[in-house]
Order: sequence, then structure tokens, then C-alpha cells
Amino acid sequence: MKKLLASLALAAAVFAPAAWAQDQAASAPVAASAVVAAADAASAAAPAASAPAEAASAAAPAPVPNKGDTGWMLLSTLLVILMTVPGLALFYGGLVRSKNMLSVLMQVMVAFSLIVVLWVLYGYSFAFTEGNQFIGGTDRLFMKGLWDNVAGTFATGATFSKGVPMYEMVFAAFQATFAGITACLIVGAFAERIKFSAALLFLALWFTFSYLPIAHMVWFWAGPDAYTSAAVVDEMNAKAGMIWQWGALDFAGGTVVHINAAVAGLVGAFMIGKRVGYGKEAFTPHSLTLTMVGASLLWVGWFGFNAGSALEANGFAALAFINTFAATAAAVLAWCIGEALMKGKASMLGAASGAVAGLVAITPAAGNVGIGGGLVIGFVAGFACLWGVTGLKKLIGADDSLDVFGVHGVGGIVGALLTGVFNSPALGGPSAVGDWVTVAMIAPDAYSIGAQVLTQAKAIGVTIVWSGVVSVIAYKIVDLVLGLRVSEEDEREGLDITSHGETAYHK
Repeated sequence: MKKLLASLALAAAVFAPAAWAQDQAASAPVAASAVVAAADAASAAAPAASAPAEAASAAAPAPVPNKGDTGWMLLSTLLVILMTVPGLALFYGGLVRSKNMLSVLMQVMVAFSLIVVLWVLYGYSFAFTEGNQFIGGTDRLFMKGLWDNVAGTFATGATFSKGVPMYEMVFAAFQATFAGITACLIVGAFAERIKFSAALLFLALWFTFSYLPIAHMVWFWAGPDAYTSAAVVDEMNAKAGMIWQWGALDFAGGTVVHINAAVAGLVGAFMIGKRVGYGKEAFTPHSLTLTMVGASLLWVGWFGFNAGSALEANGFAALAFINTFAATAAAVLAWCIGEALMKGKASMLGAASGAVAGLVAITPAAGNVGIGGGLVIGFVAGFACLWGVTGLKKLIGADDSLDVFGVHGVGGIVGALLTGVFNSPALGGPSAVGDWVTVAMIAPDAYSIGAQVLTQAKAIGVTIVWSGVVSVIAYKIVDLVLGLRVSEEDEREGLDITSHGETAYHK
């Protein structure tokens, strides 16, 4: 427990001082004066054209979702499900001992199902409706309002383009898969010794009090169509989540998914304790073949995870797609090089782990950096996460069974910070929108890498502390109500038999 508290204190000490020293207004979306000159020209022309535009908009029918965009988002949703069941389940399952194979598959499949149900009941509403800067409201409880069954009409929501809506039901389904896989990532940290019921209760509590607020703080905003004039900008910004207001960039979940889950996993590794025999017995993965299959499915499914986060079948989806492709390949090579230098040999487990490390690191950056920046992020992440599962793991001293923090925590932090670097147009990045009224980007000479990296660090720091505190409380509640850990006898026999009454393999 002392090591846990020391780790959280260290994380807070690294990120919090720099984060909170920055003035909040300075890190908010940049004012129109900082964007390209074309934005000023567009703003100056707007008043003269406003009356005809209003008349035209009154007569024009409301825009409807594009069928191609809808098809792409439905496919992306399916790809994220593929990432989780079977992708993540097989990746984790192959890494544990054979006597615990089914327990990991069960934890992933049932946890994913649990979170999807909770998402439909209340999760979507609290994450993606207007409330305050920390949590949403109750407008979409039980998914009410997503469609009118009598009229046969469907509610629409915003994308990142003005006048380009999407079916809100599709967005809700897409985001449900994000919530589900995030909870499942945590399973790897306490694999092989937690009670099945305890894992589910913890994930329900953590989802409610950590995932939903972080998702709201990072991703909720009014949408581009709400920014109709300079007069409403401050009002619209004030409705957004706190971290979005700061201007932090997280394309597909570096903070919301990976760092959030990694901290919860690390806390669990400390509070549940080490596996029986840890450090004395060999805990050899029972099937690297299945781990390879799982890693491959993760890579394929991740294209929906990252490229789908563009919310449209457009150029930024293509940018996120190729970055997911290239950064992952770079991370595989980096991890193999690092292993060869350290041990004299590159391993299959290392290659699979490198792929996941690259996927994690490129997640916040996917549509926010150029192709060169994506390659650098992947390459750096390969080396950084290799250190995370070797040097850092020994330094911390926790039995993080399947290296959730070493890969998702370290990779997520590396990716989030480097997003602030390589988003810069001077380094081949697309920059960020500086004015949502005109959708003008921040000009190259106005982009500050230092300021953006500091904003990214603020988001990381808040995520670490928030998830850490919620996790400590949630694990403690579960321990008091159910007990966290199976008995030593059950652990030695294996959770497949003792928790589920079946085995993965019949001899």
C-alpha cells in the first residue's frame, strides 16, 4: 500500500505542478487573432452575408446523415467489438497459465457485456449530454430520445464538420464499445487471483465514477454547429468538459481509455497483492500462439477504434488509418531492436507487445499528427513500453500480471505528450482548430509546442489522480462487500475450475 501511495504521489508530483501553473485561459482554444489570415477575412465578411444566409437556411431542409459515413461508423463499431471479443480476450488469455485461460476469457466477455448494459442505462447520458464540466446530465437515460418509434425518425448529433450530422444512435453504439474495452483492459492487471464477482463489481463502480467523468471532461462539447458567431463562443466553451475547455488533444482515447485503465489496473495490482509464488515460480504464458492471434485482431480492430473516431469517412479518418498502420509497425520494430540489444534475441511475445504499445501510443495522436510524427511516436513507444514492462515494473514492485500499466500507461502517456509536439504544423501536423466559428486552424507561427505539451500534461495529471483515487475507494468497497481475492487453495488449483467449473483444455 505504501508503494501504491508513493506511486500516485510521484505521478501527481510530475504532472500536477506544471499543469496547474498554466493559466486556464491560456490553454483554452486559441482566439481568432491567432489563426490564419483567411479566418479574419471570413469573420469580417460574415455580418454582411448573415441576412441572406439566414433566409436561405430557413428555406433549406435540415441536413441528413451521409449513408457512407453511417456505414463507416457501423463498421468501426464492429471493429472495436472485434478488438475486445475475441482480440483482447485471446491476447490476455494466451499470456496466463492454462489453468486460468477461461477465467480471463470470461472476465473480458462478461465485463464487456456488463459495461454495454450500464452504458445503455445511464452511461451514455452522463458521458455525452450537457451537465457541468465534470459530468453530463440525465437527458439520455435509458437512451431516451434517440428515436421516435411512432414517427420513425432518428435523432442526429454533431460530427467535427459543420452541417454534417450523424445518427446519434450510431455514435452511442460506437462509444459503448470504447467504454467496454477500457474496462476490460484493467482485467489484465489482476489476472489469476481476483474473484469473478469482485472484478465485475469493481468495474461497475470504476466505470461509473472514473470512466464517465473522464470521458465527459475530455470529449464532451457542443459541436461545431453551435458556434454560430463570436458572440456565443464563450457560452459554448463553458458547456464543454473541463479538459476539452483546456484544449487538450485526445483523438481516440489516450487519456480516457489507456491511462485511465492503466492507473486502475496498477492500483488493483497493489491492493489485491501478488500472485501466490510470484518471484519464486515461473509464470510462463501458456500459448503465445493465441497471444499472437489476439494481438493481430487488436491491430485490425484498432483501425475502427482510431479511424472511426473521425466520425466521418473523410481525410482525417484516412490520416488516422495510416498512422495506426505505420506507428504500430514502427513500435514492433523498436521493441524487437530493444529486446535484441538487451537479451540477444527478439521474441514473439515482444513483437506482439510492441504492436499493442504502438497502437496505444498512436491512439491520442491518430488524426492529430502527420505520418512522420506517427512513425516517431510508434518508434519511441516501442522502446518506452519495453522499459515499462522491465525496468519500471521492477522499480514499482507491483504484480501487474499482464503489464497493463507498462504498456497502456506508459504508451498512453508517451502518445499524449508527443501529440502536443507533432500536432504542430511545423512538424507536419494538421494543427488544431483555433476558431470553431470559421473552423480556421491555428497558424504555424502561432502554434506553441510548449504550451500544447503543457496542456497535454494537465490532462494526463488529472486522469492519473482521478482514476487513482476512484480506484482506491472502489477496490476498498469491493473488498469490504465481497472480498477481492480467491483463497490460496483456489488460486493454486486455477480459476477455471474453482470459479467457473470448467477447463480450457481436456487432457
